[in-house]
Amino acid sequence: MERIKNYDETNPLSIEKYGQQLIGKTFLDVIKEADLNDEVKISVIDKYGNARRKGGLGNLLEEIYFGYKANSDQHADFYEAGVELKASPYEKLRKGRLRAGERLVITMIGYDKPIDLDFNSSHVYEKIRIILLVYYLRNKELGNNLLYPIEFVKLFSPPEEDLKIIEDDYKKIVSKIQQGKAHELSEGDTMYLGACTKGSTALKSTVPQYYAPEIPARRRAFCLKNSYMTYILNNYIVHNIDTYESIVHDAIELENTTFEQLIFSKINSYIGYTDRELCNILGREYNNNKAQWIDMAYRMLGIKSNKAEEFVKANIVVKAIRLEEDGSMSENSSLPQIKLMDFVNEEWEDSTLYSYFEETRFLFVVFQKDGGGYKLKGCQLWNMPRTDLDVIVKAGWENIRAVVASGIKLTKKETAAGVIIKNNLPKKGDNPIIHIKPHSGKRFYILESGEVIGDGSFSDAEELPDGVWMQKQSFWISNRYILSQLNKNL
Repeated sequence: MERIKNYDETNPLSIEKYGQQLIGKTFLDVIKEADLNDEVKISVIDKYGNARRKGGLGNLLEEIYFGYKANSDQHADFYEAGVELKASPYEKLRKGRLRAGERLVITMIGYDKPIDLDFNSSHVYEKIRIILLVYYLRNKELGNNLLYPIEFVKLFSPPEEDLKIIEDDYKKIVSKIQQGKAHELSEGDTMYLGACTKGSTALKSTVPQYYAPEIPARRRAFCLKNSYMTYILNNYIVHNIDTYESIVHDAIELENTTFEQLIFSKINSYIGYTDRELCNILGREYNNNKAQWIDMAYRMLGIKSNKAEEFVKANIVVKAIRLEEDGSMSENSSLPQIKLMDFVNEEWEDSTLYSYFEETRFLFVVFQKDGGGYKLKGCQLWNMPRTDLDVIVKAGWENIRAVVASGIKLTKKETAAGVIIKNNLPKKGDNPIIHIKPHSGKRFYILESGEVIGDGSFSDAEELPDGVWMQKQSFWISNRYILSQLNKNL
């Protein structure tokens, strides 16, 4: 399907200019306008109109619009210009915000041969230096992915400071693979460049790894994370700019250190100060509310808005951990609210909880009680270990899902303190890592009898299939588990 090219394939700007003629067209328009006979067009529609076909729309543009044969060559698509073509979906959210529809897969990680240790000579670097991003609006209600409109086409090169962080990510992933630990890889290990799974299930995508052939590992690919691509979409492509502050102000700050080390040095410079002293130093009123602890963590990094650009790009969640004087921890840690009726229809590897732990890193900022206040002990970056996620968390998720699927039973009980509502969901002690409980303190229940209980409203509750309403729930991480994951030197 090689055709005459209407652009200079050695010139990135010529490629971009030609690509921008796609804006406003659907993929079906691209096929109809192509210089192909009707029989071939029908064949192309049948081939690429399959919504389950991974990478199909990008291949369609390569072959039908840009006129070259799609292949698995690891070099950049427009080799002479050093440009890689990537077609990627995006979705519209409320209040005008846009979100990347998925991570941007760069190239497969080969487990059948030694991996390239030098980032600057790697296929990853070659493919991300200059990317022609073709963003299309994904609307599944249309019923046919060929009807998705192409809305943005633009060249993108990662800024110098991003490229340094991506290089450090690459080194971290490669180091783990070299150690024969490819089976322990997770997107949460790194900042912007991830190692995402490839294959519909773990069973179907598991292969031997070169450095430890006796230990199978899931096939993975280097990717730019969904959180990073969402930031790029809003701030570089659409210019729907938000007001984010940056921890790194110049790439030179990362010349002799990694971003992680920079975070640690900034926060750990305040070790030993109490919460009151920190509020005074950092120019914040001391009010001892929950927001105060997160606010202090950001301010130690030089961020006043609680929106650090690098954390948004990397999907890093800041968690303030408060220990008692004896080193114990009394508070569990909440995760984002869930909808029970959505959760029950999920499969594990496509579930919200799995994706959350697979893709999220946490910055734990640890304080310990000392008399009337709390002293800063230090910080650490953490993500869920692969075995914990795949075994323990999965088991807890399946147990909770089974109860929700079979029907949650609410029981009213009169106590001296008032009416309480019990349910048959698994309790905290049933799993060492996760449990489920109300998301907020506002109760709202409507029982089968029609009786309303609680001080909340419909916005604080969710309707179940049998018509009763119960307080909204979320997953929580056990305090004992978090305590076990803290660095011993904190």
